[in-house]
Amino acid sequence: MVFVGVRWPLAVAAAAVGGCGVLLFVDPNQPGSFLPPCPLYALTGIQCPACGSTRMVHALLHGDVVGAWHFNAVMLLVGLPLLVWLWARWFRAARRGRPTPPVSGKVGVPVVALAVTWMLARNLVA
Repeated sequence: MVFVGVRWPLAVAAAAVGGCGVLLFVDPNQPGSFLPPCPLYALTGIQCPACGSTRMVHALLHGDVVGAWHFNAVMLLVGLPLLVWLWARWFRAARRGRPTPPVSGKVGVPVVALAVTWMLARNLVA
């Protein structure tokens, strides 16, 4: 019966593994790749804070840490660990049959500030 409570966190983990499986075989850097570009970048030429994340994950899955850093350093250093931490909180709460506690402003505010700063920096410098 414990599985019922964790079905959504496990489904998200399975989808992430499936997405990584696709990125093992599909290179998003190749012209004509079926993986879509960032909609914001495609429409405006502005890079969002997550732009380059698909290419970053592709590089990581192929052991290219330097390439991953090049594609999106902030997602590599902060985004991935944050996503793992958020997923683990969700899984732990679901396993106990409890709602996931809200993220504290001590975490949320700096994350939003970093995302905005990263977006501004990468668009003004580029």
